[in-house]
Amino acid sequence: MGEIQQMALAVAKSGLFGIKTPEAAMSLMLISIAEGRHPALAARDYDIIQGRPAKKSEAMLRDFLQSGGSVEWHNLTDDIADATFSHPQGGKVRITWDMERAKTAGLAGRDMFRKFPRQMLRSRVVSEGIRTTCPMATSGMYVPEEVAEFNAPKDIRIEKPVIKQDEELETIVAEIVEPEAPKELPNSPITMLQSMIWTDEIPDAHVIHFLVAKKVKGITKDSKLADKDGNPLIPDAIINRLIEKWDDVKAFKPIL
Repeated sequence: MGEIQQMALAVAKSGLFGIKTPEAAMSLMLISIAEGRHPALAARDYDIIQGRPAKKSEAMLRDFLQSGGSVEWHNLTDDIADATFSHPQGGKVRITWDMERAKTAGLAGRDMFRKFPRQMLRSRVVSEGIRTTCPMATSGMYVPEEVAEFNAPKDIRIEKPVIKQDEELETIVAEIVEPEAPKELPNSPITMLQSMIWTDEIPDAHVIHFLVAKKVKGITKDSKLADKDGNPLIPDAIINRLIEKWDDVKAFKPIL
């Protein structure tokens, strides 16, 4: 347990995966161990969103395929994600998410849907398809993109009434205070990029070499993607471009 606690402290201190506290890191590591994985993989496969654990869509899809499932993508664009999921134990189902459905669900206007519609639609399809045909692969969780839309529990605070001396009170009225709006979720471009880097096991240096090869202004071989606290050291515009061109980044062969 001592080794796991040290790893939890290191993960929380780094801030690289959106996990802010050792307790959250420890909880995810214990889930990872329960599923037969090394605890260090918790940061790769899970997130904490609004105090709730979530399993990344890449991790769900990997577990689904490893358990004998298969997926056939019919369409994957910024407008629609459409795939058929098959599993020996769960049957076969075709799931489609398009921007019209996202609009009906009140999602299309969200910041991440505007910036990364293809990735967001894909996550919805993966979660629904796997939950339908092989719920074991979800670990009983939703993907971070879904958890982000859950309503935060209401915080009802009862104010202590002020009672004046010698004053007879027939009724005491307590004020119910509505909670403040939840802060913006830590699903930022740099967090998404780092999650993709971790999932595909690509070194930061590989990404920097890609940017240097593309002669991106202001990027040198000594540049860093983020500081030790997870704050981006390159502009969001470049990070968003990397996410959009991630297949090109993975296929890039740096000249050393």
